[in-house]
Amino acid sequence: MTDHPGIRGTGLVLGTLALAVCASGGVTASNAVVGLSGSGGEITVPTWLYLASGGGVIGAMALLSMLVTDRVVIKGYHDRTVDLPIDALRRVGDAVLGIVGIAGLAFVLVVGVAGPQTGLVSGAVLLVFVGARAVLTMIAYAVGDPWPAINPWRRVAAALPTLGRSYPERAGHWPAVAALLALIWLEVVAPLSSSPLALAAAVAGYSLVTVAGGVVFPTETWFRRADPLSVWFRCYGSVAPIQRTDDGLALRAPGARLGDDDVLAELSGVAFAVLLVWELTYSGFIVTPPGARAVEAAVGLGLPAELVYLLLLVGGFAAFWGAYWAAAGLTRRRAETFLSRRYLAVRFGPALLAIAAGYHLAHYAGFAIQLWPAFLDSLLMPLSPPANPTRYALPGWFGYVEIAGILSGHVLAVWVAHTVSFELFPGKLQAIRSEYPFVALMIAFTVVSLLLVSLPETGAPYVPS
Repeated sequence: MTDHPGIRGTGLVLGTLALAVCASGGVTASNAVVGLSGSGGEITVPTWLYLASGGGVIGAMALLSMLVTDRVVIKGYHDRTVDLPIDALRRVGDAVLGIVGIAGLAFVLVVGVAGPQTGLVSGAVLLVFVGARAVLTMIAYAVGDPWPAINPWRRVAAALPTLGRSYPERAGHWPAVAALLALIWLEVVAPLSSSPLALAAAVAGYSLVTVAGGVVFPTETWFRRADPLSVWFRCYGSVAPIQRTDDGLALRAPGARLGDDDVLAELSGVAFAVLLVWELTYSGFIVTPPGARAVEAAVGLGLPAELVYLLLLVGGFAAFWGAYWAAAGLTRRRAETFLSRRYLAVRFGPALLAIAAGYHLAHYAGFAIQLWPAFLDSLLMPLSPPANPTRYALPGWFGYVEIAGILSGHVLAVWVAHTVSFELFPGKLQAIRSEYPFVALMIAFTVVSLLLVSLPETGAPYVPS
């Protein structure tokens, strides 16, 4: 691969943040990744029946959607838009959120250094993992994406003189994909939740790299294509009912934006969407008995635990990408079309974002609820929070919320794929045939996700809680 500034910037992220791994003297983990503090529920029916029922729901939804062949009805769901005449309010909101973003970044850096150094008692840790990783992401796909207004690094970069170097087109979103892989791995192997100081160092390193990228390249281009957090929130925000437009804000049906052809306009963007699905599957897998056995077996062969977790992360991502790419190829054959596999992969790719949103809700809703009181206390008393913060206990039925999140994401994804197929292909049977491979892939994803939810959490091996 030819070396270019986007990739070099990603390498700098890896090198800077990996110092936290070396300083830890062993593998520690982000609580946000390696376990959701007992947020799972118990499954009281046979596992095979439970998994078959989940896959059957997606299959039934696919069959029902295929009965909707009226193009006016399909197009109406995705094209119906209500403009929200609140442009002045939007400008005020952007200014307020901008102040919140800058204050939040300063809060993490200051409290991470000067505040208590006790894991989830720290306001810095709670703001990053509960406030941003969980709650802000849920707001992005349930309401609307607030990140363009909040993003503190973009505001800093925009205030600095730019060098104006052209962003290499062939880089696409690949720097964001590589950087997100690095961040996910660091959440597992670096002490980002147990050591607020390490978290502050990681945030400082990330700040330097991403602001530098926004100065070297055009700021708008860098934060749209290469910055992993900006791409993260933009992808999740495309699922939301409130969308930003050139004229202000618009209200659309949930997921309607996913039918547009500019959500993921290139293959590297689809790879980022696949990674969003895989990273949540990965975080669930490594804390289950099969995942723990896989890690222990690899470490037993003499591999460092850090390397094992990296290989699992990258290998699983490659497997998910391969499955999606194969589905795109089968779609091309089933539809008997001259459209390329690459184009079909890009057009059907936004459906993955609905799946990712459902997975995120399943993984992080309970996590956020449990730690919400501690999060609020840490904001009010950042330098002297309660030594034993309050945590909510989840009721036994909460496991069904996880199941509902997974299934709702896949149901929406099926509908998005149905809409895209009728936009691409003139014949009704041709459009329906094109959906089969992606529906099969979604059923497979559903079964895997439900299986992980049904398994007990054992904790990731070689990762202290």
